[in-house]
Amino acid sequence: MMREQFEHAIRAAGAVLGVTELLVIGSQAVHGSMTGPLPIEAARSVEVDVAVRGDVEGRLADLIDGSIGEASMFHDTFGYDAQGVVESTARLPDGWQARLVPFDTPGTRGVTAWCLELHDLWVSKAVAGREKDREFCRALVQRGVVMPDVLTERLDSVLALDPRVRSTVLAWITA
Repeated sequence: MMREQFEHAIRAAGAVLGVTELLVIGSQAVHGSMTGPLPIEAARSVEVDVAVRGDVEGRLADLIDGSIGEASMFHDTFGYDAQGVVESTARLPDGWQARLVPFDTPGTRGVTAWCLELHDLWVSKAVAGREKDREFCRALVQRGVVMPDVLTERLDSVLALDPRVRSTVLAWITA
């Protein structure tokens, strides 16, 4: 997803929900921290995972999915979409809320996307452990935009993480 597409999806999600602030917890949160060309592994996603703080039951997430989500007219028209999620969708390091990065450009027209900081995003994707997440994590490490010592520290702060998952992710960090 290119920056202009990200801006459009954020703008549309804000309009659908009638809000001026969203939380971006998926791979497209890289737009909050990175300018310029993204690694292919970060740009290939055609969806933005958005949440609204306090939407614990997912009512607003469902509204996003039905309005501008996958298989919607929005997706059919533009080739990308916004997926509604709740904050608890991602396993995140302790203190992640204090490190959110605001993304607010003229293209978002007054909607601020609060994006996960890159190290928090990396840990979240690594813990999810899907092949696309592995590729995403590898690309950020190879590009040098995340620091191994910070990743290790953040991984250690993820609560109640299965020791096997922790070991696997730690191996990715040190590889």
